[in-house]
Amino acid sequence: MPMNVQPIATLDDRINQIRLSTAEIVNREILPNENRLWAFRRGGKFAEKDKQAARELREDIKAKVKQAGLWAPHLPEEYGGCDLSFLEHAYMNEVLAYSMGAASLFGVVAPNSGNQKILLKYGTEEQRQKWLVPLTEGKLESGFSMTEPNAAGSDPRAIQTTARKEGDEWVINGHKWFTSNGIRADFLIVMCRTEDPDGPAERNGKMTQIIVPTDTPGVDIVRAVEVWGQASDHCEIIYDNVRVPADNQLGQTGSGHAAAQDRLGAGRVYHCMNSIGQMWRAFDLMVERAASREVHGGLLETKQFIQGFIADSYIDIQSARLMTIHCAEKMDSGLDARTEISAIKIYVPQVYQQVVDRAIQVWGAAGVSGDLPLAGMYQGARTLRLADGPDEVHKILIAKNVLKTYHAGETWDFGH
Repeated sequence: MPMNVQPIATLDDRINQIRLSTAEIVNREILPNENRLWAFRRGGKFAEKDKQAARELREDIKAKVKQAGLWAPHLPEEYGGCDLSFLEHAYMNEVLAYSMGAASLFGVVAPNSGNQKILLKYGTEEQRQKWLVPLTEGKLESGFSMTEPNAAGSDPRAIQTTARKEGDEWVINGHKWFTSNGIRADFLIVMCRTEDPDGPAERNGKMTQIIVPTDTPGVDIVRAVEVWGQASDHCEIIYDNVRVPADNQLGQTGSGHAAAQDRLGAGRVYHCMNSIGQMWRAFDLMVERAASREVHGGLLETKQFIQGFIADSYIDIQSARLMTIHCAEKMDSGLDARTEISAIKIYVPQVYQQVVDRAIQVWGAAGVSGDLPLAGMYQGARTLRLADGPDEVHKILIAKNVLKTYHAGETWDFGH
């Protein structure tokens, strides 16, 4: 069923127009063609002509997105984007996420989008022209290489991959895994420790991000790591004396940790708005099924258990949405939103998982099949409880921030 997007009286006209224009393309071009657009991802045998038809259909939709002025919302116009504000992009994400995969047809694909933002903020103009512009035009693919198998993912400062300076080159050695988009990537942004290994350890100061083309000698893509028992493009990579020009460094030496936090802060809000959009899709599917499926002498919607599912899901979605919008507005105003970011990072994936779980239950066997997007949503929701930092770490951060405020002789500002 098409999504129902109406203007919101409390939003300005520009945000409402972005929401409505995005919904129009999703409803008209993407939802009716979901099975054709990404059927090849489900495995099985597909004729090359069918794959080619899917590619052509995706390119046709991308052209319509560009014509509507909605391509690459996270980038300024001079680098091929449509230059949306943070808040505008957040609201757009909610609408885009109604169809899983739709964001890719609007030029927003992880990790490319995150890498584009890093290149925009930390890259030189020469780096932007060499890497960012072709990335935005779809001529290059990129990966993000930070997570390591032997370092806690919740603590990026524990990274062991090193980069040492030799003349006008960086020499990189280390072991990464879950390097996103590693199979297709033409270049990787690699998080390295650039401090003196014999000197005192500095927790934040010496992390640096460096651009590494995947065809550089010493870049050994060991394997694609299976996720949920399925093939993925998250790769395990060994960096063995990989040499790249010193000019491939992004930003100043030691700016890597700050760059990662820049990426994650906004990313967590976008992920939550994506989750909310997908929750609305799961909710619509659940209500549609409840209103049409007859069982034990009546429609599912007449059963109190199902009515409870509907009520609980509505409450979950609205609560998650208001929390996320509040956080986004605070960030947009330039206020410290670290506590709010941690709160939505914990809460939204949890209720997302609950909403999708109820929808699966209402659909029965079909709910776990490939005929509906619910199975993919469920896996994505559970994964989000690990991505961007595990829930437990964020709970500790919330408690520390709250206690710090009270120990300072203040009380928590319940209005903000």
